[in-house]
Amino acid sequence: MKILFTKTALGLLALGAVMSSCSKREQSQKTGITYNDKNNGGYERFRQSHPSPGPGLVPIEGGTFVMGGSADQDITYDYNNVRRRVTVPSFYMDETEVSNQDWLDYLHWINITFPQDRELYYNAVPDTLVWRHPLSYNEPYVDNYLRHPAFQDYPVVGVTWDQAQDYCSWRTDRTNENILRETGKMVAWKDMGKKGGGGDAGIAANGQPFNTDIYLNGQMTGAGIDGKKMMPNLSPNAQAGTGKGGKAVRPVRMEDGILKQAYRLPSEAEWEYAALALAGNTQFENIDDGKIYTWNGMGVRSAKKKTRGLIMANFKRGNGDNAGVGGYLNDKADITAPVRSYAPNDFGLYNMAGNVNEWVADTYRQTSFEEFEDFNPFRGNEFSNKRLADPSKGLYAKDKYGKPIKDPAHANKKLKYSELLALQQQNTVAQSANPNAPVATTPQTGSLPADSLLPKNSGKAYNPDARGEKDEVNKALYGATTLVNDHSKVYKGGSWNDMAFWLNPATRRFMDQDEASAEVGFRCAMTLVGAPEINPNGKPHYPVKKAKPFKTR
Repeated sequence: MKILFTKTALGLLALGAVMSSCSKREQSQKTGITYNDKNNGGYERFRQSHPSPGPGLVPIEGGTFVMGGSADQDITYDYNNVRRRVTVPSFYMDETEVSNQDWLDYLHWINITFPQDRELYYNAVPDTLVWRHPLSYNEPYVDNYLRHPAFQDYPVVGVTWDQAQDYCSWRTDRTNENILRETGKMVAWKDMGKKGGGGDAGIAANGQPFNTDIYLNGQMTGAGIDGKKMMPNLSPNAQAGTGKGGKAVRPVRMEDGILKQAYRLPSEAEWEYAALALAGNTQFENIDDGKIYTWNGMGVRSAKKKTRGLIMANFKRGNGDNAGVGGYLNDKADITAPVRSYAPNDFGLYNMAGNVNEWVADTYRQTSFEEFEDFNPFRGNEFSNKRLADPSKGLYAKDKYGKPIKDPAHANKKLKYSELLALQQQNTVAQSANPNAPVATTPQTGSLPADSLLPKNSGKAYNPDARGEKDEVNKALYGATTLVNDHSKVYKGGSWNDMAFWLNPATRRFMDQDEASAEVGFRCAMTLVGAPEINPNGKPHYPVKKAKPFKTR
C-alpha cells in the first residue's frame, strides 16, 4: 500500500523559513501579542507541521483492531493472547529488521569514540555462540555471520533485549547529531578535526559524545560545538553571539520541531498491528477480509503469476526442511535471508513473518491482558527521572559516556520545588559520605517519606516499577516452577527455524532480557507526534478555521 504524507509533512523547516516575513505576523490567540518579534519579548511560534519519519522508518497509521484476533488455533495450549479490542496510535516502524551492517556501524562508533573502553565494546558485541550446537556443524556461522560481507544485509542475531535497547538509544543520538551537523546547527562533520572545531570521531569539545537529552537541556553548547547556522535568539535577555553580525543565537529546542523522537523497541500491540496490516483490507472503516498471516489468503505460497507457488516467508516447512529441494530452493534461504527479501506487507514492512523473531518492549505474562489499557496497551513501565546535578540551574547529572543519569521516579506527580531541593540535598550529603550510597527517591522527614509524595490513603510509598502492576510474581520460585518474572520479554513473528504456526502475528513467546538466540533479532519504532492521519487525500474533513486577528484600538 503506497503511503502519502499530508502537505504539512514536506519536511522540517528552519526557523528562518518558518517565521513569517510579511507585515502581518501571527498573534497569540489569548493575549494578542505578536509572535517572533524581538521587540516585544521574543515570543516564538513555529508553523505546526507533521514531522517526517527518521531514517529507515515508514509511517503506520494507527487505529482499532482485535489484538490476538488473528490466532486461529492454540497448539501450545498456552492461552496467552486473549482476544481484546484495543487502539494503537499512529507511529513509525523500521521498514526492515536491523542488519549486521547496521550493528557493525554501532560497533565502529564505539571503537572510535571510546577506543580504550574494551568493556563497552565487548558488551555491545552480539553473542555469536548462539549458532553453536553440539550436533550441528555451525561453527562457520560463529566466525563469519556477523562480520563477513556476504552476510552484511542479513538480520543481526545473538542480540539480547538489553543490547537492543542500547542500540535504540545510540541510534537516536547519532540521527539527531547528524541532523544538527548537516544543517549547520552544530559544527559540521568536515570541520570536526580542524582547530577549534570540536574533536574527532564525534567527540564534542566538552570531551563527551552528543546526547539528545543533554543537548536539549542546554548543556552542549559553546566554542567547538556551535555551528555556523544556529537558531536566532529573539529573547531580550540574549547576548550577542556567533551569528552573522554578532547576532544572538541559540541551540535547537524541542519546540523547533527539528530533532527526531527517540528510537525504541515497538510495543507488542504496535508490532502485532503493524504485522497484520489490515489497512490494506479496509474501506470506509470496514475490513473486507481478515488475515492469518501478514499477507492475504489461507496459505503460505504466492498466488501471483510471476511468483506463483513460491513460499511467502523464510520459515521451516517441516522437520529437516529449511530450504526446499536442491536445484529449486523454494524460499531461497537455509538460515536467515537478507532483510529486504520477500514481498512487504500492506504497510510496506519486510519480513514481519519469518526470517527472525523480533524483540518487542513488553514484559511477558501468560495472561497479560486480563486487565489492560484499551488505548496503546503496554506492560513494562519502569518510570524514571533524570538526576539533577544542580537543581538551581536545572543541569542534568551525566555518566562517563555523557548520558543523563536516570533514577527511579520520585512520585506519581510533579514535585514541589522545595521537595526537589530537599531530595537533592539528601542525596548530596549521603554521597559525600559514601560515594556508593543508593540514591533516594523521596525526600525524608525523619524516617518516613514526605506525606505529599504518598498516594492518597494508600499508606505506602510510590512504586516506579509498574511492570507487574496488576499481578504478583513470586521471585523465590523463579527457575524452579516458572521462568516468568519481570525480566521476561516478549518476542514475536516466527523465524527461519520455526514452523508456519509462529508466523501468525498473534503468537507470542518470551525469553529473559539478557539471553540471546540465533532466531531472534529486532527492529526499531518511533512515536509519531501530531495528527494521526497519514493519508487524508480524498477523505472528508471538517474545515479548520483560522483565528481572527486581534486589533488594538
